Amino acid sequence: MPNIEHPVRTATRLDHATPIDMDATLFVALELSLSSWVVVASAPGEDKASKHRVEACDGPGLLALLDRLRLRSEQRCRRPVAVVVMQEAGRDGFWVHRLLEAYGVRSQVVDPSSIAVNRRSRRAKTDRIDAEAMLRTLMAWARGERQVCAMVRPPTREAEDARRLGREREALLAERIRHANRIKGLLATQGVFGFEPTLRDRRARLAEVRTPEGAALPPRLEGEILRQVDRLELAMSQLTAVEAARDAAFAAENVAGPVHGAATSVDDGANGAVALLPQHEAPGARLLRLKGIGPETASVLAGEAFFRDFRNRREVASYAGLAPAPGRAAASTTTRASRRPATRGCVRPWDSWPGCGCATSRKARSAPGIAIASAMDAAVSSASPSPHSRVSCLLHCGASSPRAWCRPAPC
Repeated sequence: MPNIEHPVRTATRLDHATPIDMDATLFVALELSLSSWVVVASAPGEDKASKHRVEACDGPGLLALLDRLRLRSEQRCRRPVAVVVMQEAGRDGFWVHRLLEAYGVRSQVVDPSSIAVNRRSRRAKTDRIDAEAMLRTLMAWARGERQVCAMVRPPTREAEDARRLGREREALLAERIRHANRIKGLLATQGVFGFEPTLRDRRARLAEVRTPEGAALPPRLEGEILRQVDRLELAMSQLTAVEAARDAAFAAENVAGPVHGAATSVDDGANGAVALLPQHEAPGARLLRLKGIGPETASVLAGEAFFRDFRNRREVASYAGLAPAPGRAAASTTTRASRRPATRGCVRPWDSWPGCGCATSRKARSAPGIAIASAMDAAVSSASPSPHSRVSCLLHCGASSPRAWCRPAPC
């Protein structure tokens, strides 16, 4: 969940320092669906919110409706009226947000799970009711009540497009696993085990497969398996193409230039040659220089994490999964969300990071959180050359100083 305690300094969000005149602002809530969009607006000087409907995916119609509502409000108030629109993050992505921002309308995207609802009894749920609740949340948020909801930080179009390779690879990998498991399941019905569909000689070995009775596979079953092999090979070829595009993108990010006065490499010896060091590096290329981080981990971190604006160590630790776990009256209990035992104050992050000597910490060396912890100095805190920065100390063992990096006593 995005942090809602500190102001956001990106251009895509309404800055908390920007004053909002409640008497000269038109608040609009959008409930997006496949059939139609429900628009609920609260104009200044009106006690009752107006409700409207727009055809789904009709951006020009939505803009025309907002213009009519704004002009009507300006005629009533006899002063300029600003427009603030809120919508939920969902299937439509952020194209509506970008459309509104391009036309000068302040747009907010909210996390739908952060909006409080009445849980006392069974409640009705319609698009109109949800839009009205969203409108009340938007007006409370505009009054300064930042805890009523969690606003999403919409990424830029370039940052969103940079994620595509990593997410497509994840989908293709799941598809490859699904086709391979399907082939193994079909062969298991005939008592054939140990066949690995992802090897290169899969078709030759499939032709030699025999049942425990020594018979060949039934013709229709063999045809179905061959069609599954075709789908598997297509997924594998596309996966190879995506990985090649990812590696090419990393190579394009890594621009090398001569840096005088730098230490020479081992191959140069004592010749005093000029070392070639990266002069302009994107976060992904910089992450690849760290030990233990491969192309996929670097791609995921660069596309999913480092486009965000981390303003302090608390936000970094929260994104890495080191947020405190709630307790009940300073006693050990079980949280409703995770069903895991919670300690008195917060979960001790040093129990699962390298350095404490336990088996859990040794397994955690390959966890994604270690990649985030190791990459903070290289990608976020690159201005500080010291490897023992406060960010690394916090992510490695929850300490704010290098002296408390690792605890000598085993768990």
